[in-house]
Amino acid sequence: MLSAAKTWARAIKRDVLAVYLAARDPRTPWHVRILAMAVAAYALSPIDLIPDVIPVLGYLDDLLIVPLGLLLVVRLIPPELLAEHRAAAAARQSARPVSFAAAAVMVALWLAAGALLWGWLAPWLEGRLL
Repeated sequence: MLSAAKTWARAIKRDVLAVYLAARDPRTPWHVRILAMAVAAYALSPIDLIPDVIPVLGYLDDLLIVPLGLLLVVRLIPPELLAEHRAAAAARQSARPVSFAAAAVMVALWLAAGALLWGWLAPWLEGRLL
């Protein structure tokens, strides 16, 4: 069972890189490129939407969002193009790209969520603190 999990994890890593390469390929249909960019950016971002320090939910996004997004994008990419990018991904598996733009988007989302939460709680806190 452990070897099956390791094989699955290696396939996910390879497919993330293949989707990243397909998102940058002009032969990929434009609507699939947009979705592939979003999935690759989320998977390669050093910042998670839900931090891993939050019990259960932190790892749930890594176990559900990334594989389901990959599954959708892999089904939408033309098979011959996907095979080409999977081969290229397997060849450069050790050099994993990191998306700093995706990290900036995730930080902006957290800041926006914090600002919304503050705006929602501020009136209640003013009444309690004074």
